[in-house]
Amino acid sequence: MNAAKKTNDSYDLIVTGGTVIDPKIGVLNDATILIRDGEFVAVETDKKKVAAALKATDKSKIIDATGKLVTPGLIDLHVHLREPGREDEETVRTGAEAASAGGFTTICCMPNTTPAIDDQETVRFVLSEAVGAPCRVFVVGAVTKNRAGKELAEIGDLVKAGVVAITDDGDFVQDPDLMRRALEYAQMFDIPIMQHAEDKFLVGDGVMNESFASAKLGIKGRPAVAEEIATLRDIQLARFTGGRVHIQHVSCAGTVEAIRRAKAEGVKITAEACPHHFSLTDDEIEKKFDTNLRVNPPIRTQADVEAVIAGLVDGAIDCIATDHAPHSAEEKDVEFDQAPAGMVGLETALGLIKTRLIDTGFLSWTDAIRKLTVNPARIINQPLGDLSIGHSADLTIIAPDAEWTVDPSEFKSKSRNTPFAGWKLSSKVVKTILRGQVAYSSD
Repeated sequence: MNAAKKTNDSYDLIVTGGTVIDPKIGVLNDATILIRDGEFVAVETDKKKVAAALKATDKSKIIDATGKLVTPGLIDLHVHLREPGREDEETVRTGAEAASAGGFTTICCMPNTTPAIDDQETVRFVLSEAVGAPCRVFVVGAVTKNRAGKELAEIGDLVKAGVVAITDDGDFVQDPDLMRRALEYAQMFDIPIMQHAEDKFLVGDGVMNESFASAKLGIKGRPAVAEEIATLRDIQLARFTGGRVHIQHVSCAGTVEAIRRAKAEGVKITAEACPHHFSLTDDEIEKKFDTNLRVNPPIRTQADVEAVIAGLVDGAIDCIATDHAPHSAEEKDVEFDQAPAGMVGLETALGLIKTRLIDTGFLSWTDAIRKLTVNPARIINQPLGDLSIGHSADLTIIAPDAEWTVDPSEFKSKSRNTPFAGWKLSSKVVKTILRGQVAYSSD
């Protein structure tokens, strides 16, 4: 009798009392989410039905989210986990822990590891390391063998092994014929090519944005036109082949405008922006030679920051990704032009989005959540990012106005390379739920 009642009336987890934000159904105040067998059963607002569900369910399985926002689990399309090869900087497990603490239930790891993720064996290794992790890990395979830009990787084999996209991230696929063939192959499997759009001949050995600031400091620059030209070429190739291109870490005004026009013309192109590209300008480098400010593509001018934000507002840029790039303290503790490019971002992303985009009125919470859930899920063709019945019960519970100060010593990530140390941010993750189980709690 009790077993039958449990099966029919009780739930494995109930999240109640919060403001639910789902890009597909909108905003529901004081809503209750019912979860059973790791899947969403219902999003309920009927008080009688909620009362019955709460009465039938063990109190230990009920989360009171009063005063909190409850959203689909956040998704990050651009994360570096460093394993295999640089486990001193990050591992699959520590990266997943950092992601979960940042509210992400799904991340996509990049293939610029040692060895590169360019064959089935390496894909399977990463996936095996992710078993039991507090965050779902998808693998993005390499476009070319060893990411050398000379010969296509076995794309079909990579897809069979489980990759959701391909990229040579860290490097632009410079050869246009190779990129054309990659788009044609990828189209067969309906996966996107995620492109690090920087023409290598134009960026050379530049280390910061080419601008008045770089000239004044005497530092070699990486011109914005390198990103613009690379993006324009791939727009034309996507138009020609019908394949899907996803432009990573958009950083400059010309790129935003090129993507906006291509979308209006029906080209299959999507794009992401990173928090550092809508939060920082190259003037920061003059204030302090913090090597954590060195990223590729570089942080640029205020006009570029404004253009990236405008792209997020009008939809030219589909989603927000972190480009979480851990490096050891020893690697970063060198001259600016000798430091490796990259900063960690999983644990500061939500706070920066709230502080720089929502508090300033550029995006609503619903707009921001869309760019962190359903939009990235659509790009990688996964049934995630919303609260649809039968979908994996992934949730992020957020205290929207909680203020906190960034302290890298508290990061779950193995690395601490962030330029945001000491910044005061608002919005904090309270709980992250993966497949109906609490994967992270701030308590």
